[in-house]
Amino acid sequence: MSEQKLAGTVRTEFGKGAARKARVANLIPAVIYGHGAEVMHILLPAKATTLAVRTSNALLEIDVDGESHLALAKDIQRDPIKQIIEHIDLLTVRKGEKVEVEVNVHVDGELAPGSSVYNQEANTVLVAADATNLPETIVVNIEGRVAGEHIYAKDLDLPAGVELLLDPETMIINISESVVQDLGAPSDEQIAVAAAEVDAEV
Repeated sequence: MSEQKLAGTVRTEFGKGAARKARVANLIPAVIYGHGAEVMHILLPAKATTLAVRTSNALLEIDVDGESHLALAKDIQRDPIKQIIEHIDLLTVRKGEKVEVEVNVHVDGELAPGSSVYNQEANTVLVAADATNLPETIVVNIEGRVAGEHIYAKDLDLPAGVELLLDPETMIINISESVVQDLGAPSDEQIAVAAAEVDAEV
C-alpha cells in the first residue's frame, strides 16, 4: 500500500471556538501519538485528508514543518448529520513494524443455483500486518457454495505476511436455505372481514 501524502501544520489554538474556526478554514484538527513520543496537535487540509482516509487502513505520510510522520488513522470523529470529519487521532507507525488492524470482509461470487442465501456474520476481522502493507479488504469467495456450508475465520485466504488474530472458529459466512412464507389463498372469513371493512368505510 502506497502512502497518502498530506501536509500538516502545528496547531496552536485549542477549544471549541478554535476547532470551529479551523473547520471554517477547511482544516481538520488532529493529534499524532505513539512510540512514546510527545503528542503532537496538528491541522490537516480537509479535502485531501477526507479523500485519503476513504480507503480502509490508509497509510498516511504527514509532513509537519519538514518532518515526516508515517501514521494510521485510529479514530475518526464525524459530524453525526453532515458526516464531515471533525477530528482524527493518528497513530505513528514505522516501516517493518507489525500493527493490529480491523480489515473489512468483502463477499464475492454467486451461490450454487437454488434457494440458498448467505448471512455475513462478521463484517471485519482482526489481523496483524506490516504497517506499510496493510490489506484494504479480505475477499471471501462463495462461488458454488450450497446451503449448510459455513466459512470460518480459519478458512480465509489471507495475503502473504498477514496474520489472523481473530478466533479461528469465528463464523464469517453462514449459508442456509431461503425461507419463503406461503401465505396461501385468503379464507372465506378473511374475505368477509375485508368486505365488511370496505362497507364501513363507504
